[in-house]
Amino acid sequence: MENLKIVDYSPQQEGKVFFGAWVEIENDDGDTLKFRIVGYDEIFGRKDYISIDSPMARALLKKEVGDLAVVNTPVGEANWYVNAIEYVK
Repeated sequence: MENLKIVDYSPQQEGKVFFGAWVEIENDDGDTLKFRIVGYDEIFGRKDYISIDSPMARALLKKEVGDLAVVNTPVGEANWYVNAIEYVK
């Protein structure tokens, strides 16, 4: 136990969307959203958090700034472009 180290950030995440990222996205109409990808048990009613298990988060995983994420919705596919990715240390 003495040698354990808590790691809350990995340099490998830099520049790509993974768990814990703050992400800003934009659709074809110019609408933007900004949210953090978290576990379902961390949302606590916050509107700026989405579950890692959501269709949006799944579509965004491993994307980089400028990439297109195609999200499956009940009314069809929606295109969202990644504008920014940030990890708060």
